[in-house]
Amino acid sequence: MSTFPKFDEANTGTLTTVLDWLRWGASQFDEAGLYFGHGTTNAWDESLFLLASAINQPWEMIDKIRQAALTPVEQKAVYDMFKQRVDARIPAPYLTGVAWFAGFPFKISQDVLVPRSPIAELLMKSFEPWLTDAPTQVLDMCTGSGCIGISVAHQFPESEVVLSDISEDALCVAEQNILFHQLSDRVTAIQSDGFDGLQSRTFDLIIANPPYVDAEDFADMPPEFHAEPRLGLVSGDDGLDFTRRFLSQVRDYLNPNGIVIVEVGNSCLALENAFPSVAFEWPEFENGGLGVFVLTKEQVDSI
Repeated sequence: MSTFPKFDEANTGTLTTVLDWLRWGASQFDEAGLYFGHGTTNAWDESLFLLASAINQPWEMIDKIRQAALTPVEQKAVYDMFKQRVDARIPAPYLTGVAWFAGFPFKISQDVLVPRSPIAELLMKSFEPWLTDAPTQVLDMCTGSGCIGISVAHQFPESEVVLSDISEDALCVAEQNILFHQLSDRVTAIQSDGFDGLQSRTFDLIIANPPYVDAEDFADMPPEFHAEPRLGLVSGDDGLDFTRRFLSQVRDYLNPNGIVIVEVGNSCLALENAFPSVAFEWPEFENGGLGVFVLTKEQVDSI
């Protein structure tokens, strides 16, 4: 049974302004012990993000209206959003239907993971110093919402990008984002289990954010992660089932001078133990994150 305060109890007459509801929401989130990490890192920002969506205002403008009084209808909309976040433990972007990645908004649903890869930091630096020339053919494997590949298309205006995923439902979301970003002329979505549906195609840049969570870690994750599609998270006992298959095949799809960028998160140590002869390069991130490796064509061919 929910312990979240009833609306009549919450709306005692003291919660009237935007600031009142922001503070109250943050307090409720802290008290409930929510996990943050799907777009925000703390209760205040989570409260702001949800409130802005509930009253249909840009989140970056909320500070300018913090003393504005909410109407009764707006108060109920905010309350309902907060209650659902606490009771169902659903990550905030699923409730709003929007997530941000590399400075761009993306439509999302529970058919895809919430965008949050540290690959965004490499992308916004044009993958330098590993990528010396702008890529013309790009593959974003395990694309989910399409956020990585679509952001690459923005970063490299001359590129053609393929978004691939095994999930039809995920590809439906990716296709919505292709249209939303008006990139249908350069970005396509293809259903493929790994490389199986990409025969004869080769790429200058291959990026993958595959499932890489091991079974034990998944069981211990906060409830918010269990609201995401398991298919996009779990990959065998050590988290490397997909990555092993990927590394055994990628050489046939990478052009000369091309590079491969793959996120494996906390499974990075298991990966190095599984491939001791491979010189994985692990970039450091200014904005946090770990477990992303880079390989050149020469390194890929040596596997």
